[in-house]
Amino acid sequence: MSWVLLTGASGDIGKAIALKLAREGYNLILTCFSNSAAATDLIFRISAEVPTCQYTVIKCDLSDYQAVSERLANLDIDIIVHAAGISHIGLIQDMTPDEWNRIISVNLTSCFNLSKAFLPKMIAKGNGRMLFISSVWGNTGASMEVAYSASKAGLNGFVKALAKEVAPSGISVNAIAPGLIDTKMNNHLSKDELNNLYEEIPMGRAGTTMEVAELTYHIISSPSYLTGQVITMDGGWQ
Repeated sequence: MSWVLLTGASGDIGKAIALKLAREGYNLILTCFSNSAAATDLIFRISAEVPTCQYTVIKCDLSDYQAVSERLANLDIDIIVHAAGISHIGLIQDMTPDEWNRIISVNLTSCFNLSKAFLPKMIAKGNGRMLFISSVWGNTGASMEVAYSASKAGLNGFVKALAKEVAPSGISVNAIAPGLIDTKMNNHLSKDELNNLYEEIPMGRAGTTMEVAELTYHIISSPSYLTGQVITMDGGWQ
C-alpha cells in the first residue's frame, strides 16, 4: 500500500486528512513542528480506528532546508500532502520583517524544500503525487492578511509551474484552496462575524475539515492526468 507524507498533521485539517487516508488504507508518515501532544492524540485515534495502518511521526521544521534534508529526504514515499501552514492577521504596516519572513518560509519555502527532497526519487520511479493545501485568499487576497495571501498566491503559481515541469515524469501536482473551514484558525472571529460570513457564502455555512479530507483523498487517487489544478472549495463564496 502507498505511503503518504502528510505535513501539518497536528492541525485540524491535517488530522482529518490523516484519519481519512488511514481509513482508506494508506500508510502515513506524519510531520509536526511544535504540537507533539496533538500528534500523539492523533496516532492514538488512528491506532484505535485503523489498527492495520502503519505510521510514524517526525518532528521537523519544514521551512528549514537542512532539517528537511536530514530528517525526511531519505524516506521512500509515493504521495505528499502538504497541509502545514500558519497565518497572520494584522495591518501590513504593523508587521515586522521577521513575521513576514516566517509566513513566507512556512507557507511557501517549505514547498520548495519538500520538492527538492522528494522529486528525485519520484522522477526515478516515474510516478508520484503532490497535493498542497492553499487558500481561497491565494486566489483573491484578504485585507489584514497580506502576507498569508501572498504566500498562498505564490503557492498557487508554484503548483501550476511545477506541474508542467514534472508531468513528463508521470508526477501530478495539484492544490486545494479552501474557503472558510471550521477550524481553530477562525477562533478569533466572533459569533456575529461568523454569521456575517455565512451570509456571504451561498451554502450558508463553513466547510468541514472532513470535506477537505474527502477532496484530498479523491485528488490523490484520481487519474494522473489531473495535474496543475488549484481546486477552490468554498461553498460558492468567491
